[in-house]
Amino acid sequence: MTVVRNCNIPDDLFYLVRNHVWARREGDLVVAGITDVAQNLAKSFISFTPKKVGKSVVKGKSTATLESGKWVGPVPAPVAGEIVEINPTGESDPTIFNRDPYGDGWVCKIKAEDWDRDSADLLTGQAALDAYDAFMQEEGIECGG
Repeated sequence: MTVVRNCNIPDDLFYLVRNHVWARREGDLVVAGITDVAQNLAKSFISFTPKKVGKSVVKGKSTATLESGKWVGPVPAPVAGEIVEINPTGESDPTIFNRDPYGDGWVCKIKAEDWDRDSADLLTGQAALDAYDAFMQEEGIECGG
């Protein structure tokens, strides 16, 4: 796990940095979730409202809504496709997204329409780490742990 300004940013995932979402390809599926930066900014989540399995999503549009005491907002899709699974723990225990945003706290799984097209502007590796560092510096963000 790589740390940027006290936030965990795994360098093996793909990111939409300004949307604070990550993607991990698993065969023909894309697992999507929120970043450690997002969960630190939002604080403790109190509600998770996912789109339904079978719903088509457009890249950048909502797959779910997360709510904390200080924030309510969408979890944008990192790729276009069909939602094939939602996190079964999220609705009963939304703090899973705070506790383990890159593991058990994934948001949904999407059958991507075109991974090659949609991943072209997702950042990974050192490029993602550099972009997150620049974004966090610009916004004055540091994770509190």
